[in-house]
Amino acid sequence: MPLTNETVKKNILIVDDSAFEQRMLTELLSEQPYRFSVAFNGYQGYQLALATHPDLILLDVRMPEMDGYTACRLLKANPETEPIPVIFLSGADAAKERVMGLQVGAVDYIAKPFTPEELAARIHIHLGLMRRNNTPPPSALEPSDRQQHPDLVFVNAVKQLILDNLGDLPNLSEIARSVGTYREKLTLMFREQTGMTVFAFIREARIARGVELLQQTDIDVQDIALLIGFHNAGNFATAFRERMGMTPSAYRQRLQERQASASH
Repeated sequence: MPLTNETVKKNILIVDDSAFEQRMLTELLSEQPYRFSVAFNGYQGYQLALATHPDLILLDVRMPEMDGYTACRLLKANPETEPIPVIFLSGADAAKERVMGLQVGAVDYIAKPFTPEELAARIHIHLGLMRRNNTPPPSALEPSDRQQHPDLVFVNAVKQLILDNLGDLPNLSEIARSVGTYREKLTLMFREQTGMTVFAFIREARIARGVELLQQTDIDVQDIALLIGFHNAGNFATAFRERMGMTPSAYRQRLQERQASASH
Protein backbone atom coordinates (compact mmCIF):
# COMPACT_ATOMS: atom_id res chain seq x y z
CA MET A 1 0.00 0.00 0.00
CA PRO A 2 1.50 3.36 -0.99
CA LEU A 3 2.31 5.67 1.86
CA THR A 4 1.94 9.42 1.78
CA ASN A 5 3.18 12.20 3.97
CA GLU A 6 -0.37 12.54 5.28
CA THR A 7 -0.21 9.12 6.92
CA VAL A 8 3.18 9.62 8.58
CA LYS A 9 3.15 9.45 12.35
CA LYS A 10 -0.60 9.11 12.75
CA ASN A 11 -1.36 8.12 16.33
CA ILE A 12 -3.43 4.96 16.80
CA LEU A 13 -4.97 4.35 20.24
CA ILE A 14 -5.40 0.63 21.00
CA VAL A 15 -7.94 -0.14 23.74
CA ASP A 16 -7.89 -3.80 24.77
CA ASP A 17 -7.69 -5.52 28.15
CA SER A 18 -5.27 -8.13 26.80
CA ALA A 19 -1.57 -7.24 26.72
CA PHE A 20 -1.15 -10.06 24.21
CA GLU A 21 -3.74 -8.49 21.86
CA GLN A 22 -2.13 -5.07 22.25
CA ARG A 23 1.29 -6.48 21.36
CA MET A 24 -0.15 -8.40 18.41
CA LEU A 25 -1.81 -5.28 17.01
CA THR A 26 1.32 -3.16 17.29
CA GLU A 27 3.34 -5.91 15.61
CA LEU A 28 0.77 -6.30 12.83
CA LEU A 29 0.91 -2.58 12.13
CA SER A 30 4.62 -2.11 12.83
CA GLU A 31 5.45 -1.66 9.15
CA GLN A 32 2.93 1.18 8.86
CA PRO A 33 3.86 4.79 9.70
CA TYR A 34 1.90 4.93 12.94
CA ARG A 35 2.60 5.76 16.55
CA PHE A 36 0.74 3.79 19.20
CA SER A 37 -0.73 4.38 22.63
CA VAL A 38 -2.54 1.71 24.64
CA ALA A 39 -5.26 1.45 27.27
CA PHE A 40 -6.57 -1.60 29.14
CA ASN A 41 -10.28 -0.76 29.48
CA GLY A 42 -12.90 1.55 28.04
CA TYR A 43 -12.69 4.23 30.71
CA GLN A 44 -8.90 4.40 30.50
CA GLY A 45 -9.21 4.57 26.72
CA TYR A 46 -11.72 7.42 26.92
CA GLN A 47 -9.48 9.39 29.27
CA LEU A 48 -6.41 8.74 27.10
CA ALA A 49 -8.32 9.88 24.00
CA LEU A 50 -9.15 13.14 25.80
CA ALA A 51 -5.51 13.63 26.74
CA THR A 52 -3.78 12.61 23.49
CA HIS A 53 -6.34 13.15 20.70
CA PRO A 54 -5.41 10.11 18.61
CA ASP A 55 -6.14 10.03 14.89
CA LEU A 56 -7.98 6.71 15.14
CA ILE A 57 -9.05 4.30 17.89
CA LEU A 58 -9.03 0.48 17.74
CA LEU A 59 -11.51 -0.58 20.40
CA ASP A 60 -12.25 -4.00 21.87
CA VAL A 61 -15.83 -4.74 22.96
CA ARG A 62 -15.54 -7.04 25.98
CA MET A 63 -13.47 -5.38 28.71
CA PRO A 64 -13.69 -5.03 32.50
CA GLU A 65 -14.80 -1.81 34.24
CA MET A 66 -16.10 -0.22 31.04
CA ASP A 67 -16.78 -2.08 27.79
CA GLY A 68 -16.17 -0.79 24.29
CA TYR A 69 -19.77 0.19 23.56
CA THR A 70 -19.90 2.38 26.66
CA ALA A 71 -16.56 4.00 25.83
CA CYS A 72 -17.71 4.70 22.27
CA ARG A 73 -20.92 6.34 23.49
CA LEU A 74 -18.85 8.71 25.65
CA LEU A 75 -16.36 9.39 22.87
CA LYS A 76 -19.16 10.35 20.49
CA ALA A 77 -20.99 12.45 23.09
CA ASN A 78 -17.94 14.64 23.73
CA PRO A 79 -17.14 17.28 21.05
CA GLU A 80 -13.46 16.88 21.91
CA THR A 81 -13.37 13.23 20.84
CA GLU A 82 -16.43 12.92 18.58
CA PRO A 83 -14.48 13.37 15.29
CA ILE A 84 -12.06 10.51 16.05
CA PRO A 85 -12.93 7.44 13.95
CA VAL A 86 -13.48 4.32 16.06
CA ILE A 87 -13.02 0.80 14.70
CA PHE A 88 -14.25 -2.07 16.85
CA LEU A 89 -12.06 -5.19 16.88
CA SER A 90 -13.87 -8.05 18.54
CA GLY A 91 -14.30 -11.78 18.65
CA ALA A 92 -18.03 -11.13 19.19
CA ASP A 93 -19.21 -11.47 15.60
CA ALA A 94 -22.99 -11.85 15.96
CA ALA A 95 -25.00 -9.55 13.72
CA LYS A 96 -26.48 -7.74 16.73
CA GLU A 97 -22.96 -7.04 18.03
CA ARG A 98 -21.89 -5.48 14.73
CA VAL A 99 -25.09 -3.45 14.50
CA MET A 100 -24.63 -2.21 18.06
CA GLY A 101 -21.08 -1.12 17.28
CA LEU A 102 -22.26 0.98 14.36
CA GLN A 103 -25.23 2.36 16.31
CA VAL A 104 -23.01 3.71 19.08
CA GLY A 105 -20.89 5.59 16.55
CA ALA A 106 -18.09 3.38 15.23
CA VAL A 107 -17.09 3.73 11.58
CA ASP A 108 -16.27 0.02 11.24
CA TYR A 109 -16.47 -3.34 13.00
CA ILE A 110 -13.81 -5.96 12.30
CA ALA A 111 -14.29 -9.48 13.60
CA LYS A 112 -11.35 -11.43 15.02
CA PRO A 113 -9.43 -13.19 13.60
CA PHE A 114 -8.53 -10.79 10.80
CA THR A 115 -5.56 -10.48 8.46
CA PRO A 116 -2.94 -7.74 8.85
CA GLU A 117 -3.72 -6.59 5.31
CA GLU A 118 -7.42 -6.15 6.05
CA LEU A 119 -6.77 -4.20 9.24
CA ALA A 120 -4.17 -1.96 7.61
CA ALA A 121 -6.46 -1.32 4.64
CA ARG A 122 -9.42 -0.34 6.79
CA ILE A 123 -7.33 1.99 8.96
CA HIS A 124 -5.91 3.58 5.80
CA ILE A 125 -9.41 4.02 4.35
CA HIS A 126 -10.88 5.68 7.43
CA LEU A 127 -7.92 8.00 7.91
CA GLY A 128 -8.31 8.94 4.25
CA LEU A 129 -12.03 9.60 4.68
CA MET A 130 -11.23 11.94 7.56
CA ARG A 131 -8.94 13.95 5.29
CA ARG A 132 -11.35 14.04 2.36
CA ASN A 133 -14.20 15.16 4.61
CA ASN A 134 -11.96 17.98 5.84
CA THR A 135 -12.66 16.99 9.43
CA PRO A 136 -10.21 18.84 11.68
CA PRO A 137 -8.30 16.61 14.08
CA PRO A 138 -9.45 17.12 17.68
CA SER A 139 -6.07 18.60 18.58
CA ALA A 140 -6.64 21.37 16.03
CA LEU A 141 -9.76 22.66 17.77
CA GLU A 142 -9.54 25.61 20.08
CA PRO A 143 -9.89 24.76 23.77
CA SER A 144 -13.07 26.82 24.00
CA ASP A 145 -14.53 24.72 21.17
CA ARG A 146 -13.55 21.44 22.72
CA GLN A 147 -14.08 21.70 26.45
CA GLN A 148 -17.39 20.54 27.84
CA HIS A 149 -18.59 19.87 31.35
CA PRO A 150 -17.80 16.20 32.07
CA ASP A 151 -21.35 15.55 33.33
CA LEU A 152 -22.79 16.91 30.09
CA VAL A 153 -20.89 14.24 28.14
CA PHE A 154 -22.72 11.53 30.10
CA VAL A 155 -26.04 13.32 29.69
CA ASN A 156 -25.58 13.71 25.92
CA ALA A 157 -24.64 10.04 25.65
CA VAL A 158 -27.83 9.11 27.51
CA LYS A 159 -29.92 11.37 25.28
CA GLN A 160 -28.58 9.68 22.17
CA LEU A 161 -29.11 6.23 23.68
CA ILE A 162 -32.73 7.13 24.44
CA LEU A 163 -33.38 8.57 20.98
CA ASP A 164 -31.91 5.45 19.35
CA ASN A 165 -34.05 3.07 21.44
CA LEU A 166 -37.39 4.81 22.05
CA GLY A 167 -39.38 1.74 21.12
CA ASP A 168 -37.59 -0.62 23.49
CA LEU A 169 -35.86 1.34 26.24
CA PRO A 170 -34.01 -0.46 29.03
CA ASN A 171 -34.78 0.57 32.60
CA LEU A 172 -33.01 3.55 34.16
CA SER A 173 -30.38 1.43 35.92
CA GLU A 174 -29.45 -0.24 32.62
CA ILE A 175 -29.38 3.12 30.84
CA ALA A 176 -26.97 4.41 33.49
CA ARG A 177 -24.74 1.35 33.15
CA SER A 178 -24.71 1.83 29.38
CA VAL A 179 -22.80 5.10 29.84
CA GLY A 180 -20.59 3.93 32.69
CA THR A 181 -22.41 5.37 35.70
CA TYR A 182 -25.21 4.39 38.11
CA ARG A 183 -28.88 5.35 38.44
CA GLU A 184 -28.68 7.85 41.29
CA LYS A 185 -25.72 9.73 39.84
CA LEU A 186 -27.28 9.83 36.38
CA THR A 187 -30.55 11.17 37.81
CA LEU A 188 -28.71 14.00 39.54
CA MET A 189 -26.48 14.83 36.55
CA PHE A 190 -29.39 14.80 34.13
CA ARG A 191 -31.49 17.18 36.21
CA GLU A 192 -28.56 19.54 36.81
CA GLN A 193 -27.57 19.67 33.13
CA THR A 194 -31.05 19.75 31.52
CA GLY A 195 -33.47 20.98 34.16
CA MET A 196 -35.63 17.90 33.69
CA THR A 197 -35.70 14.28 34.76
CA VAL A 198 -34.69 11.41 32.51
CA PHE A 199 -38.32 10.29 32.38
CA ALA A 200 -39.50 13.78 31.35
CA PHE A 201 -36.94 13.76 28.53
CA ILE A 202 -38.13 10.31 27.42
CA ARG A 203 -41.74 11.51 27.37
CA GLU A 204 -40.85 14.63 25.35
CA ALA A 205 -38.72 12.59 22.94
CA ARG A 206 -41.51 10.08 22.36
CA ILE A 207 -44.09 12.77 21.66
CA ALA A 208 -41.67 14.59 19.32
CA ARG A 209 -41.00 11.36 17.41
CA GLY A 210 -44.74 10.67 17.32
CA VAL A 211 -45.36 14.10 15.79
CA GLU A 212 -42.71 13.40 13.13
CA LEU A 213 -44.28 10.06 12.23
CA LEU A 214 -47.79 11.54 12.09
CA GLN A 215 -46.53 14.30 9.81
CA GLN A 216 -44.26 12.28 7.53
CA THR A 217 -45.83 8.81 7.28
CA ASP A 218 -49.17 7.04 6.92
CA ILE A 219 -48.38 4.57 9.70
CA ASP A 220 -51.42 3.73 11.86
CA VAL A 221 -51.62 5.47 15.23
CA GLN A 222 -51.51 2.08 16.99
CA ASP A 223 -48.28 1.16 15.20
CA ILE A 224 -46.75 4.57 15.91
CA ALA A 225 -47.53 4.07 19.59
CA LEU A 226 -45.62 0.80 19.63
CA LEU A 227 -42.71 2.19 17.60
CA ILE A 228 -42.08 4.96 20.11
CA GLY A 229 -42.48 2.86 23.24
CA PHE A 230 -46.13 3.13 24.31
CA HIS A 231 -47.87 -0.13 25.19
CA ASN A 232 -51.03 0.81 23.31
CA ALA A 233 -52.69 3.58 21.34
CA GLY A 234 -54.72 4.70 24.38
CA ASN A 235 -51.62 5.52 26.41
CA PHE A 236 -50.13 7.32 23.42
CA ALA A 237 -53.33 9.32 22.87
CA THR A 238 -53.46 10.40 26.52
CA ALA A 239 -49.82 11.54 26.61
CA PHE A 240 -50.13 13.21 23.19
CA ARG A 241 -53.27 15.13 24.20
CA GLU A 242 -51.62 16.36 27.40
CA ARG A 243 -48.69 17.73 25.40
CA MET A 244 -50.33 18.83 22.14
CA GLY A 245 -53.91 19.61 23.17
CA MET A 246 -55.48 17.02 20.88
CA THR A 247 -55.33 13.31 20.13
CA PRO A 248 -52.93 11.88 17.51
CA SER A 249 -55.86 11.12 15.20
CA ALA A 250 -57.17 14.68 15.49
CA TYR A 251 -53.68 16.06 14.89
CA ARG A 252 -53.28 14.01 11.71
CA GLN A 253 -56.79 14.98 10.55
CA ARG A 254 -55.94 18.66 10.98
CA LEU A 255 -52.73 18.19 8.98
CA GLN A 256 -54.64 16.51 6.16
CA GLU A 257 -57.22 19.29 6.09
CA ARG A 258 -54.52 21.95 5.91
CA GLN A 259 -52.75 20.10 3.09
CA ALA A 260 -56.00 19.72 1.18
CA SER A 261 -56.79 23.40 1.63
CA ALA A 262 -53.32 24.44 0.49
CA SER A 263 -53.60 22.35 -2.68
CA HIS A 264 -56.76 24.11 -3.86
